Amino acid sequence: MKRALITGVTGQDGAYLAKFLMSKGYEVYGTYRRLSTPNFWRLNYLGIMRKVNLISMDLNDTTSIMESIEISQPDEIYHLAAQSFVGASFEQPIATGEVTGLATTRMLEAILKRDKDIKFYNASTSELYGNSSSGPLDEATPFKPQSPYATAKLYSYWMTRLYRDAYGLFAANGILFNHESPIRGLEFVTRKITNAIAKIKLGIEKKVILGNIESFRDWGYAPDYVEGMWKILQNETPEDFVLATGETHSVKEFLSLSCEIAGLAMDDVLEVSSSLKRPLEVHYLVGNPSKAEVELNWTHRMEFRDLVKEMTEEDIARWDSFINGKPVIWDAQHYDDNNNIIKTRYKMDA
Repeated sequence: MKRALITGVTGQDGAYLAKFLMSKGYEVYGTYRRLSTPNFWRLNYLGIMRKVNLISMDLNDTTSIMESIEISQPDEIYHLAAQSFVGASFEQPIATGEVTGLATTRMLEAILKRDKDIKFYNASTSELYGNSSSGPLDEATPFKPQSPYATAKLYSYWMTRLYRDAYGLFAANGILFNHESPIRGLEFVTRKITNAIAKIKLGIEKKVILGNIESFRDWGYAPDYVEGMWKILQNETPEDFVLATGETHSVKEFLSLSCEIAGLAMDDVLEVSSSLKRPLEVHYLVGNPSKAEVELNWTHRMEFRDLVKEMTEEDIARWDSFINGKPVIWDAQHYDDNNNIIKTRYKMDA
């Protein structure tokens, strides 16, 4: 039986990847960051909480990383943990550099010292490209990061390649374009939209407040992409791959479709705030997944409309269950704008 270690197993990709690897017969270990409030809701949502071997790990501590590898004895490591929210990286650039950038070097050093046969997957990002080209963007397109997050990821990308070339590690980058799901974090614009539309549909809120609605992204479905991560490490040689749909849609399009699915008029619910715009914006991203399609036999399966439909309907169902006093496994209680509503609801019930 193969053994895999997933850093950031409590995140969207980590949870879906853990479930996918279990379906392949893996024994799965997952690291998480110790918090005052545990964040295991995604693992519970997918029904795998009791099946993952959880390890508390600090990405800023090499000893902690070494201990995690010693405990898990992995054949493969999927390094997904990071400060992955672009907006927050402008507010916390140093912390983002530590967790998103330098932590990858600590992981690679630990593999080098512990077991050079461990295969290493590094979660890279389409944010590396910035506004370097109108696309489609592939593995040969120059990078031009436009945020502290993307800059930290660029360091992470090149260190992964360096350890591959200098030390012969099986170390590969997955340059993944945006991939979403009903368990995407509420800090990301897609869930921000579907969560707000759900509350508006049920009369809890009146507006969805967004920043730049004219930015375009290549949006896919997270479960499709975690299969791509696995295929990257099953390749005969360690290489870097773009995973994308090859299509791009604007934030405005996403909102419009979500409104349509919920039976709402976009113009009635949208409020644009300049305060939500970033110091530097990436305006247009679309990927070219041809290499992955040919060499890995990978392709995305869920189309854009179906993705928005699944996310919107799931958030409506969650809020509807909550209003009707039914148990809900979700993340709304971790966010201030939702937490106030939940606290009020509980007081009303009491």
